[in-house]
Amino acid sequence: MVDGCTIVWLRRDLRVEDNPALAAAVRAGSVICVFIWAPEEEGHYYPGRVSRWWLKHSLAQLDSSLKSLGTCLVTKRSTDSISSLIEILKSTGASQLFFNHLYDPLSLVRDHRAKEVLTAHGITVRSFNADLLYEPWEVVDETGQPFNTFTSFWERCLSMPFDPEAPLLPPKRIISGDISKCPSDTLVFEDDSEKGSNALLARAWSPGWSSADKALTTFVNGPLIEYSENRRKADSATTSFLSPHLHFGEVSVRKVFHLVRIKQVSWANEGNTAGDESCNLFLKSIGLREYSRYMSFNHPYSHERPLLGHLKFFPWVVDESYFKAWRQGRTGYPLVDAGMRELWASGWLHDRIRVVVSSFFVKVLQLPWRWGMKYFWDTLLDADLESDALGWQYITGTLPDGREVDRIDNPQFEGYKFDPNGEYVRRWLPELARLPTEWIHHPWNAPESVLQAAGVELGSNYPLPIVGIDAAKVRLQEALTSMWEQEAAYRASIENGTEEGLGDSAEFAPIEFPQDLRMDIDREPARNDNNQNEVNRPRHEDQMVPSITTTLFRVDDYETSSEVQQHSVGNVRAEVPRNQGVEQSPRRNNNVIPPPQPPRVNITYGLQNIEIEESTADSSSTSGGSRSSGVVPVWSPSSSTFADQYISDEAGMGQGSSFLQRHPQSHELVNWRRLSQTG
Repeated sequence: MVDGCTIVWLRRDLRVEDNPALAAAVRAGSVICVFIWAPEEEGHYYPGRVSRWWLKHSLAQLDSSLKSLGTCLVTKRSTDSISSLIEILKSTGASQLFFNHLYDPLSLVRDHRAKEVLTAHGITVRSFNADLLYEPWEVVDETGQPFNTFTSFWERCLSMPFDPEAPLLPPKRIISGDISKCPSDTLVFEDDSEKGSNALLARAWSPGWSSADKALTTFVNGPLIEYSENRRKADSATTSFLSPHLHFGEVSVRKVFHLVRIKQVSWANEGNTAGDESCNLFLKSIGLREYSRYMSFNHPYSHERPLLGHLKFFPWVVDESYFKAWRQGRTGYPLVDAGMRELWASGWLHDRIRVVVSSFFVKVLQLPWRWGMKYFWDTLLDADLESDALGWQYITGTLPDGREVDRIDNPQFEGYKFDPNGEYVRRWLPELARLPTEWIHHPWNAPESVLQAAGVELGSNYPLPIVGIDAAKVRLQEALTSMWEQEAAYRASIENGTEEGLGDSAEFAPIEFPQDLRMDIDREPARNDNNQNEVNRPRHEDQMVPSITTTLFRVDDYETSSEVQQHSVGNVRAEVPRNQGVEQSPRRNNNVIPPPQPPRVNITYGLQNIEIEESTADSSSTSGGSRSSGVVPVWSPSSSTFADQYISDEAGMGQGSSFLQRHPQSHELVNWRRLSQTG
């Protein structure tokens, strides 16, 4: 046993079970568990109302669990986590700091800086993997390079020479360090205007690690066996509802994986092919959560920039009235509107509905995808930067194996696919509740007599479609033509040596986020840290993570997205004009892109968050092996250039992608190496 006290820095690992940092600290001696609330460090991604509500209750349950084991949770309010850690270490006399890895760009920078600064102060710093089955640097191809398609990544995970480590049991007892000189700060997660709405959340959700364990047990012993059959149903509780618990680290992904694999082996031995397939599909959703961290680690601006370079030239429609109608659930498309109203009321969406509303956002309305991702961040209970970025990039078509960028899903047809009886729409759109199922997903086609009998007055108590699907197809084709023209001009300027006249595409003026949706992130006074200046120096050169300030962006290095600002999620939403007819946009030219071939793989995201319809190999792997820990994740660019052209991977998510086959030059990843790699 090592002498001295160990500080365990908890972030998104709010559990006592299978917590490697906590387990190692308990073995080392006395322990002080610390949570630092420094949301200003997140810049534009200050946690939304429902996320803060969840965090409040999760911390309370964690504190109760720690007290039952012999210690408690020390909470601190700060604007600089590292300054607070230094103060805590000095006041307690602790000699070690343990924490678990995070993989988003800001956390990578912060964690490396913590390691560097605290080591300079004579503190031993160790870090552990508590969030993934495998670390990102462990999953590489034969040449040691990262994968760029999900299928190749997941197949490699399933064929690794060692299984994911088994989950750890919670400690039997924790020896508490001296916290007499380290009092907790009172953390404020909600204001008076939010308490009424938050009270409704407690009726449906129970945050905390013990609740997460119960939810996992309930799912594995119940809905899992019919998951392959029922997962599409938007109007029933057929998914695991584990994603908020996974985001806050209340349940270990390793425990989820192992419990599901045990069930899969059991059902396979019984000849239960449906149960076996259900396990395969659910494990793929876990795989996509893994992939989101993998992509964020290897492409640190995937939450802000398209991975395929040509999408930088897409002429997004900057229309705040469209955005307002979408978020208020008044687009005139019942399935879209029902989904957006459920999101507003409950902080939750079925993963299939997430695909419907996001696809409508970027393909029909052609709004900037980062606006939609940011709105999801502000309103979802399971808001997760890496998973949301992967999902929105997939839907937008900016991934090498994403959806075709010229594909439009018709909400009417999606409605009868995922809500065949119209019960979901009736629940969230009471103004359409009396419509017959025949017309529930396209009321604009219903006879006037049917509308009158149902009490529906289109353009009054329910809007007409904000954009017609046929008109949207024409608009999208014109936008793609414009995109290709701009990219061709840019390529020509490079070949002719005149690129300075056009400018790098990374220098395009950012699309401003709607002004009336911004929020002041200074919700409460922040405590000033004495050592803030000391630790704010840019000292992460060797980690080679792009410099990220508290505003998250560097204007001089890359295309910022000032449209991704905090926006109001108050309790009352302003009305939009109800008399909105179908927009018939004129053609910009006659270059019509042929319709895409149907993809063989469909990804939906939301329950950490993506499911794939295509089956994979059995998830068993061979002999185990030992892995080293205690190293802060270090990001560095691949030795191969990300400007190389990629041919569609036949085994990948983009299989059968007619769009990329017609435009092979578009399958080009953004050259991240042109970005600043140091502070």
